[in-house]
Amino acid sequence: ERAIARHEVREIEQRHTVDGPRQDVTLDEEDDVVIIYNRVPKTASTSFTNIAYDLCAKNKYHVLHINTTKNNPVMSLQDQVRFVKNVTSWKEMKPGFYHGHVSYLDFAKFGVKKKPIYINVIRDPIERLVSYYYFLRFGDDYRPGLRRRKQGDKKTFDECVAAGGSDCAPEKLWLQIPFFCGHSSECWNVGSRWALDQAKYNLINEYFLVGVTEELEDFIMLLEAALPRFFRGATELYRTGKKSHLRKTTEKKLPTKETIAKLQQSEIWKMENEFYEFALEQFQFVRAHAVREKDGELYILAQNFFYEKIYPKS
Repeated sequence: ERAIARHEVREIEQRHTVDGPRQDVTLDEEDDVVIIYNRVPKTASTSFTNIAYDLCAKNKYHVLHINTTKNNPVMSLQDQVRFVKNVTSWKEMKPGFYHGHVSYLDFAKFGVKKKPIYINVIRDPIERLVSYYYFLRFGDDYRPGLRRRKQGDKKTFDECVAAGGSDCAPEKLWLQIPFFCGHSSECWNVGSRWALDQAKYNLINEYFLVGVTEELEDFIMLLEAALPRFFRGATELYRTGKKSHLRKTTEKKLPTKETIAKLQQSEIWKMENEFYEFALEQFQFVRAHAVREKDGELYILAQNFFYEKIYPKS
């Protein structure tokens, strides 16, 4: 695949050389936008991304999947440089919606003037781990025929926790914090308080909006209201779409109260849960200031500010 990609790049470069220098493309401000959705595994990310794919032709933007080797969320330094250069200067792909299992990357470190818009969705940490555990064994209804890494292992999540298995160990909960923390070494030190604080800081200061899996429709509604260039029609599509907007892990068995209680004794769970509740509170705060409820339905508020006392008088 890499050889083919290199060959295609060489062909494009040769065509540009033959055809002469390409005229620089000037983008309207509305089109000079990039959204990065650095999706956390098993948080309904495929369901949400499918909506972006369904809308891209109609709303006239590009969707690109960031496919890293072995789904490694940490990029090498040289790949970070390449990625930042691609995202910021690849005008033919703007407006663009990039998505992939990649931890947060600070574009400001690379001298970029206009940073991308980051969005994300997170999930209750134990529910996310349970979903991922069964996904590795049974897959989901999205690609039911694909063989998964742990296929054939019939052990339930409860049995795994009782036996002290590695696939259900508290350390496996440590994922949403490092995804938001980023590419620093300390982010991936399991149980790091610094990583938790940095993840909180990034969520507030670097992310446009972070939703939660349990309230995905409200997340989509807020995005449509705030970023209609990308998400116009997303809410209606999510509610009525016939395609795979709802992806479900098969053969999933809910853990017992005893299993949950055992995991909740871990300091790692306490930190991941603290981050989840922090994100949930922030999302609910944003939603409370953006919508009103009437007859059990949520409605987006109209513009609630205006300008006055404009001088000098024309």
